[in-house]
Amino acid sequence: MPHTRTSADHPRSATPPARPRATVAAGFVTGMLAGMRQRGLDPAPLLAAAGITLAGAEDRVALDRYAALYNLIVAELGDEGFGLFSRPLAPGCFEFLCRGMLGAATLGEALERAARFLRLVLPDLALSLHRHAEHAELRIAETRALTDHPDAPARVFAFEWLLRLVHGVASWFAGRGLALDAVRFPYARPAHADDYALVYTEHSSFGGEVLSARFKRNLLDLPLRRDEAALAAFLDGAPGRITMLYRRDREMVLRVRDLLRAALPDNPTLEDVARSLHLSPRSLHRRLEEEGSGFRTIKDALRRDLALARLAKSRQPIADLAADLGYADPSAFYRAVVGWTGLSPERFRRQLAQAEPAQTAPPG
Repeated sequence: MPHTRTSADHPRSATPPARPRATVAAGFVTGMLAGMRQRGLDPAPLLAAAGITLAGAEDRVALDRYAALYNLIVAELGDEGFGLFSRPLAPGCFEFLCRGMLGAATLGEALERAARFLRLVLPDLALSLHRHAEHAELRIAETRALTDHPDAPARVFAFEWLLRLVHGVASWFAGRGLALDAVRFPYARPAHADDYALVYTEHSSFGGEVLSARFKRNLLDLPLRRDEAALAAFLDGAPGRITMLYRRDREMVLRVRDLLRAALPDNPTLEDVARSLHLSPRSLHRRLEEEGSGFRTIKDALRRDLALARLAKSRQPIADLAADLGYADPSAFYRAVVGWTGLSPERFRRQLAQAEPAQTAPPG
């Protein structure tokens, strides 16, 4: 979902401005309701139950209400595909998609599993993963025409939905937002296309033959960082909850990450950061949860990203690097790097150095 008036519209200050709510363009809602309308069903009761009023194309819908509507439609239709496809996706398909990916050794393997599962339950769209020299690509292609008109809201939403679903779940399993370098969609530019910069990438284009989403190939080698207990918590509120994750406008996540980075090598607590933001710890926890994250998750991801970047780009001694990142002793940093990469810091650095000529060679 979409364009949001958040911190990007205000200069940063010690006291945060009144929080605007993340919103969804009306076009996303129109598409989600298309299956009901094709069946002659009145969506008004579900819109009212979710607290949504659509008066015109320029209206925007609060993200939490959009997620609530998502789950209400699924429950009403008994179909996680919103009535858009030749056969329904029975409730539980999303859970089994996740369970099928759980336990894969790498993100690439998990995505291959997802593609095989979706072929069984969603015959109208085919998801496939392609590996190239410098990048990887997810493709989504119709196996039958979804609508008579290629730009119909139902068809537009079907592609939007499946890419967002697969990308959101993959990002959750990897424990980080996975940047999409470019996406080409197989329809004309919709009225709500400005929101694609926040949902997918600012490098979104239109008019392709199939949907093609490109990203860095090395992301396929990421390990999955979620277990059964994490999945059980993730499924609470799913699948609508996936609409709230890994957007590029997560205001509070970014503010907390900035504060933690500025404080290094000190290691602020949740209470310390909440005080800096003039919030109670409980309010900060709730805000981060609404944005699909948590304080420990942000702190761990920040230190991981900084650590791996410095191991790759500097010759800084391991003990000094650990101290700069706020680790109490080098052994704790050592264990963290092994957990992230499966390698010791020294071996990880050596492997990167050995691979450097191939990485810096001009693309073929």
